[in-house]
Amino acid sequence: MLHAITHGISTECAPLLIAHGLFGSARNWGVVAKRLSATRRVTAVDMRNHGASAWFESHGYTDMAADLATIINERTDILGHSMGGKAAMALALTRPEILRKMVVADIAPVTYAHTQQSMIDAMRAVELDRVESRRDADAQLAERIDDAGVRAFLLQSLNVKERRWRLNLDVLEHEMSRIVGFPELGGVFEGPVLFLTGAESTYVTAAHRSRIRALFPKARFVRIPGAGHWLHADRPRAFEAAVTAFLGA
Repeated sequence: MLHAITHGISTECAPLLIAHGLFGSARNWGVVAKRLSATRRVTAVDMRNHGASAWFESHGYTDMAADLATIINERTDILGHSMGGKAAMALALTRPEILRKMVVADIAPVTYAHTQQSMIDAMRAVELDRVESRRDADAQLAERIDDAGVRAFLLQSLNVKERRWRLNLDVLEHEMSRIVGFPELGGVFEGPVLFLTGAESTYVTAAHRSRIRALFPKARFVRIPGAGHWLHADRPRAFEAAVTAFLGA
């Protein structure tokens, strides 16, 4: 059901599962996953409606949590960024027995007011029949997205040869309210959880901490200086060090 990329080999350390954010893919995590696999097996997945994984008509967090559970065959650690962090939290609340530790990267279990509709609109506006190279697509995206880093991130999900996006844009648009939201699932995850945030990001604030601790009583909070929402790309070594220290503690 989920396309996965695995690095490293099984060791005495618990394996690690990585769930990417909206518009991302397992490939986005290649370098970080390889570094984290020095002491354990690390598997990064394409979430539903992304990358090489199956497309579905729904994109809720209980769906994504169930997807993740299908590829776990032993007690594991999980790392989720943004949308993937919410999916990881949903898994922890619904299937706590299969998780040991969890790292939630720059997201909280709350409903956000923002939307990513502008990104979908920008990708849809690319005239794929005129795209001969990634540079062609970048030039078209630049008409709507100024940030070259954001364009490069989105273009990782463009299959230039087949002239198509590896994203189910129709479903992601239709399900956007569920993506920016978070379901009421009940339950509590009693395992250790690290909420790792970018110091320059506003996705996780002090106002969210009471909600976080109600669901994850062993939550710890660490901020990475100089990092924004894509903290694993902004400060990869600091990010890797924080994850490694937490999982190994």
